[in-house]
Amino acid sequence: MNILNIFKSKPYNIGIALSGGGIKGLCHAGVLKALEESGIKPDIISGVSAGAVVGALYADGYSPDEIGTLFEDISFRQMTSLRIPDGGIFRIDAFENFMKKHLKAKTFEDLKIPLRIVATNLDKGQSECFSSGELINPIIASCSIPVLFTPKKLNGHNYVDGGVLKNFPVSTIRNDCEKIIGINASPLVADEYKLSLMNVAMRTYHFMFKANIFADKELCDLLIEPVDMGNYDIFDIDKGREIFELGYTSTKQLLELKMLEK
Repeated sequence: MNILNIFKSKPYNIGIALSGGGIKGLCHAGVLKALEESGIKPDIISGVSAGAVVGALYADGYSPDEIGTLFEDISFRQMTSLRIPDGGIFRIDAFENFMKKHLKAKTFEDLKIPLRIVATNLDKGQSECFSSGELINPIIASCSIPVLFTPKKLNGHNYVDGGVLKNFPVSTIRNDCEKIIGINASPLVADEYKLSLMNVAMRTYHFMFKANIFADKELCDLLIEPVDMGNYDIFDIDKGREIFELGYTSTKQLLELKMLEK
């Protein structure tokens, strides 16, 4: 045993937690790029929903730029298909196949960086964290927005979006890390909206997902939360490159300010 390990109180030095947020999760890739340029790379990642997708690809060895490029020309219709309502309006089989095609790792153990993914057990009404075994199903479960997408069956239970109960999974790695960087792609913004069935439903989801992040924000040693992300919707897929760049530039500016404060 290395004698230095005796004095190491936690197994990981830097952990990064990635929030949910639909296509806004591409800001995570931009943030990761800026962090890399400052010499910061995570020893472990925790992600929910869009954060689970970006986290899995990054842990699989994709660079932040490669992750941004993967989703540049993707449309909502390409990733979903309409179905007769049976637990969800849309199927996301196409998205599942897309992830299977691009992920080299088939299990959590195959990843280059340890990863934890949060999904919501719809049957038990509780948040659950996945960190071992088969990889793709927990990712899809974590992304399955209730009503909109069909729940994902895992181990005999139905799972939906992890953001329902924990949209910012800082607590899942807090006790195991010396320092935590939290990236929140879903700042709470009460913007204007049109009164329609879909808009009211999505606005309700937004508030529900965003309201459960406050305790986890307090657990971060460094919180990165680009305020302008409130100008985008979770399905603004055609603005993926803008969102990536916003995450990158916001983080560069924040890190420069932190350096000036020292």
